[in-house]
Amino acid sequence: MMANLFSTFDPATSMKMSLNWSSTFIGLMILPSMYWLLPNRLSSINQKLCNILYKEFKMLLGMKSSGISLMIISLFMFILYNNMMGLLPYIFTSSSHMVFTLTLALPMWLSLMMFGWMNKSQEMFAHLIPSGTPAPLMPFMVMIETISNLIRPGSLAVRLTANMIAGHLLMSLLGNNMTSSSAMIMPFILLIQFSLMIFETAVSIIQAYVFSVLTTLYSSEVNYEKT
Repeated sequence: MMANLFSTFDPATSMKMSLNWSSTFIGLMILPSMYWLLPNRLSSINQKLCNILYKEFKMLLGMKSSGISLMIISLFMFILYNNMMGLLPYIFTSSSHMVFTLTLALPMWLSLMMFGWMNKSQEMFAHLIPSGTPAPLMPFMVMIETISNLIRPGSLAVRLTANMIAGHLLMSLLGNNMTSSSAMIMPFILLIQFSLMIFETAVSIIQAYVFSVLTTLYSSEVNYEKT
């Protein structure tokens, strides 16, 4: 039972070359070209969402950071697309694997840290000691802040992976029990399954937003303006 339950997250298949990971990009490839050219309802919703996120990220990062704001918006849309694709039947959920989430979090964090320490080393050292810290506590605060900086990519990756796995496990449990349940409790299971689907849709949007906002807050510690 446990092996069958977690088999939904197994990227390997009986084929020698697994095509499960192709769901990460295949949806963007099959979109018709008219979606990108002509205005429609989905494209207008997408544009409004991008405008709202752009204003929010630009406010968090500063007025001269439009480039990284667009990059984080692209990251949000990519994670949201993969989370939504995982809700469809027989579609592999890429965002429920650490290899996917850590690939997004680690390069972003590493590039920001390298940029900050190479260009703004004094400001980066200042972030290690909060203002008003007593002198005897400064060495401990440096250790705590250093550890918290080092675990940031891991916390981003684990948060997204754990939230996506939890909801999919609940839906898998209900789906496995639906075949062996009686006809009287079948409507209740369907109602719970439908409620979980709505809840997982909200979780997919929220987790993509949380991942993007935390990445924005981490990058805001790096001063992009030359003094």
